[in-house]
Amino acid sequence: MSAPTTSPAPTPTAPGGLPLIGHGHRLARDPLPFITSLREHGSVVRIRIGPTPAYVVTDPALTRQVLVTDAGSFAKGGKIIDALRVFFGDGLATVADGDTHLRNRRLMQPMFNRAHIATRGEVMIDLVREMVGAWGEGQWRDTFEDMNAITLGAFLVALFGDGVPEHLASEFTVLLPEIMKGTIRQTILPSWATRLPLPANRAHAQRVARLRALIDQAIDHHSATSSKTEAANPALPPAECPHAAAQESGRSGLFNTLLTAEDPEHGRLSRQQLQDEAITLLTGAIETTGTTLAWTLYEISQNPEIEQRLRKELEAACGDRPLRYADLEQLPFARGVLQETIRKYGPAWLVTRTATRDVELGGHLIPEGADVVYSPYLHQHDPAYFPDPAVFDPDRWDSDRAAAARGSFLAFGDGRRKCIGENFAWTELLIILATILQSWPMFRLTSRPPRPQAVVTVKPDALTFAFYRRVSTMATVHNKLMRKLDPPRPRSHRA
Repeated sequence: MSAPTTSPAPTPTAPGGLPLIGHGHRLARDPLPFITSLREHGSVVRIRIGPTPAYVVTDPALTRQVLVTDAGSFAKGGKIIDALRVFFGDGLATVADGDTHLRNRRLMQPMFNRAHIATRGEVMIDLVREMVGAWGEGQWRDTFEDMNAITLGAFLVALFGDGVPEHLASEFTVLLPEIMKGTIRQTILPSWATRLPLPANRAHAQRVARLRALIDQAIDHHSATSSKTEAANPALPPAECPHAAAQESGRSGLFNTLLTAEDPEHGRLSRQQLQDEAITLLTGAIETTGTTLAWTLYEISQNPEIEQRLRKELEAACGDRPLRYADLEQLPFARGVLQETIRKYGPAWLVTRTATRDVELGGHLIPEGADVVYSPYLHQHDPAYFPDPAVFDPDRWDSDRAAAARGSFLAFGDGRRKCIGENFAWTELLIILATILQSWPMFRLTSRPPRPQAVVTVKPDALTFAFYRRVSTMATVHNKLMRKLDPPRPRSHRA
């Protein structure tokens, strides 16, 4: 994209901005209605985040230009990326464009090829089956919390191998949501406010420091475990053996690939870089995958026909035996259900870039240094691409209809910054959803319908389910609950 040669059109400004905070109050109070309303004002709309102007792209074709065609004019950056960088460091999701990003992506790519993921498939299935099977029948369970715990457990065993200390997993689960809340707070507030020695700012810094300490412990544990395995098995296949890498990742996890990866010019990643990448991977594993699964269970509970189709597909693939990794290829409808959940709820709802020079986008001038914002949530609710966008319709993703919709599906990004873990995400999502359906033939929503809450992802504000193995148990528990909530009134007697 060249610098503008004709007079650009004036960029419309979103209504409702306030002095000092700009549109920050709208982003904090009603972010999803606000961001989707911007489509009414044009293909590029100017807002203010605090005193800083930002340009929101509402046309998915223009967003593709930002991410792919003219990516050199729009670098990874902006207020959200700056806030995430506080605890991601220079992980793959936040490191600036350039040689470091290309080098790290090249070193990490082998972790996420299909062959390496396959080495961890059965181990992940076993762990998920154990965790899901331990739920008490008929208990009211916080489903968002459960999905985060399962995705974290599955990802830890895939990333670091067996035997990660339990306290690490439990602390990760507690810390990361609070860090995400603090990050969004720093995004919305003016930059000077985030630097004040306020209790909230200090608490955020302490949580970030604790997260780094935990990651360090996980890396040390993984390194020690790998060393003991090598010492106990001196006859392991040599590194040059074609199957050595796959066998080693099967024993000690995908992260071993990153520990041993070496760049010809710069050598291996430093401890700081390993920390940054591990934090980036873990955050993505918990926040996005857990949110998607929680919403998926909710949508299934509201659509009995979809649930029946899922169970029939799973039965056709597995019969009466437990799920195996090879079965995942036989679950296209399950993947469509998951993709429709991602379309409807995110996972990320706001992403930023920074203009590297004065550029013209859709006939509007974007000044050098300005934040450029796009919203996967907004694009994935665009009725031009997704008719009746509020309707949950997994059949949007069958072969005949998917091509038209795919241009506005940006949940994993696009171009050279596209999510490196997309293949792993689909594998983990399918494993967990299929295992829940196999383990629990019935489940019932026990909370009110959840409301979408935009933090980093679009998560449910409240969501509980009860799971059952038998219809009779479900009916008994349900009847007891109804009597408790609405006890029978004593009969009146005539005098």
